[in-house]
Amino acid sequence: MSDIHRHLDLGSRVVIVVTLCLFVAALFLKGLSHDLLLEGGVFLVSVKLIVMAYKNSVAEAQLNDRIDAVQATLARVEGLLDERRASER
Repeated sequence: MSDIHRHLDLGSRVVIVVTLCLFVAALFLKGLSHDLLLEGGVFLVSVKLIVMAYKNSVAEAQLNDRIDAVQATLARVEGLLDERRASER
């Protein structure tokens, strides 16, 4: 669960809570009518946007990890090259 908290910022959490509250309020105020489909659609769009933001955050963290690994490997290779150049002199 802490993984979700790391990737969802405060704004996303507020949007989730407000959207859910408005959906439940519309459910009780409008009842089970045709308008419920519209409210459900709005709720699903909000959820989809939040899920996309979460997946983007996870992908960004993975890319940052891979870039850090590439930079570490590059630094190691440069160090080996520097040692080889120094020993050839």
